[in-house]
Amino acid sequence: AGQELEKGGGNRDLSSPPCPDVAPVFLCPGNGLLKKKTLVPGQGVDSRPQKGQDVTIRLKATLEDGTVVEEDPALTFTLGDCDVLQALDLCVQLLEMGETALIVSEAKYCYGAQGRSPDIPPNASLTLEVELLAARDAPDLELLSGKEKIQLANRKRERGNFFYQQADYVLAINSYDIALRIVGSSSKVDFSPDEEAELLDVKVKCLNNLAASQLKLDHFKAALKSCNLVLEHQPGNIKALFRKGKVLAQQGEYREAIPILKAALKLEPSNKTIHAELSKLVKKHADQRNVETEMYRKMLGNPSTSSTPRKCKDKLPWSIPWKWLFGATAIALGGVALSVVIAARN
Repeated sequence: AGQELEKGGGNRDLSSPPCPDVAPVFLCPGNGLLKKKTLVPGQGVDSRPQKGQDVTIRLKATLEDGTVVEEDPALTFTLGDCDVLQALDLCVQLLEMGETALIVSEAKYCYGAQGRSPDIPPNASLTLEVELLAARDAPDLELLSGKEKIQLANRKRERGNFFYQQADYVLAINSYDIALRIVGSSSKVDFSPDEEAELLDVKVKCLNNLAASQLKLDHFKAALKSCNLVLEHQPGNIKALFRKGKVLAQQGEYREAIPILKAALKLEPSNKTIHAELSKLVKKHADQRNVETEMYRKMLGNPSTSSTPRKCKDKLPWSIPWKWLFGATAIALGGVALSVVIAARN
């Protein structure tokens, strides 16, 4: 997790799609990387599903050479939540109820540069045959049982993990946010202590993964908030401590980061990753202090030369400025002249 991966699937022209029956095609996102053709018409535009609804489709996915890599007679997902391939999330919104369509998608909207081991190679285009079977409003979160809420939140969290592995951190954050919204939603159903504990566990996992994704995007303030939320529930959570230390280090706050990483290392002394990060920060902090010391020295001047001005200052009481001397002489001469005049009058 966390390995930097390439994104996108290239810009190969799809004017000659892998399946000759596809042409002519309808451009979905408008960039030519995702195309759709209706094979069996549906029940009209008004029957199209809406974002937020749970839809059920029949799916058959094949590679360019015709190899079938996935078949599902009744795949159900929440439209617009990125629960499935982006190719499906985008195109199913355009399907009419009962419509069967053929979708040709570049890797950008499928499994990207990483592919899906062992059956889908990197940067693989897919042809998806899709039939819209049903669409219904998503369940009311307030009425879900503890078990149902845990399962739903975990599905969103796992989808976030998928996007994180694909290095698509924006979509990962989206999935983690949805999972947290499910966990934090109010409920009209009583949960058992075990269910409450499991919901808290899901929340902590989502917040930790959210912080990791935010850190990848340099969203330091948001990542710090996510870490602090974890530590409110679990002050000894090693992952949260480690990521909080990394966030502070990224902001140059080495003095604050070092004790946090030391606390994490104390909880898990054998963790080599924490060891390495802590050693790196200690060195950076020392270098930072040396730079600051040199800067202050230059601002305040070189202490070794301070004795010279002091000697000059010691001489100042014995040296009489020429302007003061001239003024005093003038006053004295004036006084003598006045005395002579007074004496003459007398």
